[in-house]
Amino acid sequence: MQLDLEIDGWPSETDWAALSESVYDAAASVEQALASGRLITSILFTTDDEVHTLNKEWRGKDKPTNVLSFPMLERQDLLELGEEGPPEMLGDIALALETCEREAGEKGISLRDHTAHLLIHGFLHLAGHDHVDSDEQAAAMEKLEIEALAKMGIADPYGDRDK
Repeated sequence: MQLDLEIDGWPSETDWAALSESVYDAAASVEQALASGRLITSILFTTDDEVHTLNKEWRGKDKPTNVLSFPMLERQDLLELGEEGPPEMLGDIALALETCEREAGEKGISLRDHTAHLLIHGFLHLAGHDHVDSDEQAAAMEKLEIEALAKMGIADPYGDRDK
């Protein structure tokens, strides 16, 4: 996977590029559809204002949110992607700094760990997972998130699941 990052105003004490690589490795270890070396994902670390604009334009929601994912491949196409061939754009992920900071504070966790969770969540969306249509979908996606975070030594962000 090639990761194209743009980092706008996020705290410099964390190496967001290295974190993104670690997150991708953890996500790909629990979702094999992400493991192709042909994939490209862009990740935008930006502000609430920028994510608000994207959320309004692309989702019709007039508010910021913590993470947005914009898949470029259908899940079936991703699953059928062979190892040979040109690069394929998996999609885009955008993270809103102020919302992520506020949520991390509310949860009593570091911005780094919360961002790792949100990136995993975003990668799983790009791989075709969702949590909107049913409780079963949500539980399956959360299970993958918890497994990927555990590989990074990060605690279950939901905390209310049986192990």
